[in-house]
Amino acid sequence: MKKTMWFFRRKGPSGFSSSSTAEKVTERIDATGLTAIVTRASSGIGTETARVLALRGAHVVMAVRNMAAGKDAREQIVKAIPSAKVDAMELDLSSLSSVRKFASDFNSSGLPLNILINNAGVMGTPFMLSKDKIELQFATNHVGHFLLTNLLLDTMKKTARKSGKEGRIVNVSSEGHRYPYPEGIRFDKINDQEGYSIFRAYFQSKLANILHANELARRLKEEGAGITANSLHPGAIVTSLFRYNSAINGFVKVLGRAVFKNVKQGAATTCYVALHPQVEGVTGEYFWDSNLSKPSRQGQDAEMAKKLWDFSMDLTK
Repeated sequence: MKKTMWFFRRKGPSGFSSSSTAEKVTERIDATGLTAIVTRASSGIGTETARVLALRGAHVVMAVRNMAAGKDAREQIVKAIPSAKVDAMELDLSSLSSVRKFASDFNSSGLPLNILINNAGVMGTPFMLSKDKIELQFATNHVGHFLLTNLLLDTMKKTARKSGKEGRIVNVSSEGHRYPYPEGIRFDKINDQEGYSIFRAYFQSKLANILHANELARRLKEEGAGITANSLHPGAIVTSLFRYNSAINGFVKVLGRAVFKNVKQGAATTCYVALHPQVEGVTGEYFWDSNLSKPSRQGQDAEMAKKLWDFSMDLTK
């Protein structure tokens, strides 16, 4: 297997590859004085992202749905890194009222905000609606993050102005964005149970993550806000993301160690885009394996991105 997997280790122009870890891609980077929010930081690549940012000196706020799991993850990080500045705050991205409460609590805390990592996601759920009557995968993976980002933007803008440091917004997407419904985003059928596909619905939400970052990048650049927005594919990783589908979960457990990245490698591209000097000033781009990549044609569709923005604004009124 090692001989057949050699190509996964080839380095790209950045000097990193799919086998690079989050610690490796942030080596010698000092994030002291920066504050970051990481959604769903209670497990998987979210926890590893939080750990590595804290290791580099950032103050990390772990936004978690399950506070008990969040506190456990926080304790593990602080135990390994006694100097780590890590807090846990409750956030259920499938609930717009929870998103509003989190943002209100954070904004009133007086903390700055340099980095926002929209990492949380659910995958392969049977058809169901969120508390706000939006299809669950689209609600959690896109709409919740869209509202969260908008509600935190003023704090990020103030931080960028006051500190003179570039703010960074990072959307964790997936290469699966290439396989959504044929029309990309089903604006007129977002809650259509009859045509629902658990995989296409997930891929639709991942396409939305890219389009959101692209349109946000355009708006922030036009405004001269000093904040970038990018999206990325973390790689195929063995995590609890597969928990809703037992068939996938079983397949992953059998082949995972040979084919999939481990969590330390899985968090690398997120940490690279959030912290690395190579990414300074880069906005509206898509990354894979800590290198620039290109999304699908739909992922580069500026008109679809604008339409999604307006659609999301309506959903979050």
